[in-house]
Amino acid sequence: MAVPKSKITRSRRGMRRSHDSLKGTNVIECPNCGEYKIAHHVCKACGYYRDLEIIPIVEDIDLDDDAAA
Repeated sequence: MAVPKSKITRSRRGMRRSHDSLKGTNVIECPNCGEYKIAHHVCKACGYYRDLEIIPIVEDIDLDDDAAA
């Protein structure tokens, strides 16, 4: 069975774990609608990336009783 030869100090343990922390995401304001979005991604609120509409966002869906039947 593997047994450590000596105690690993808190300092050495911390140095080994220094790269294990979570990184924060780069959140910016969308220039089209002003909502916050992840940098280099399509805006979920308006569907734009830079100056191009990538995903058409439907504002209101009109579901009448006649259309659903």
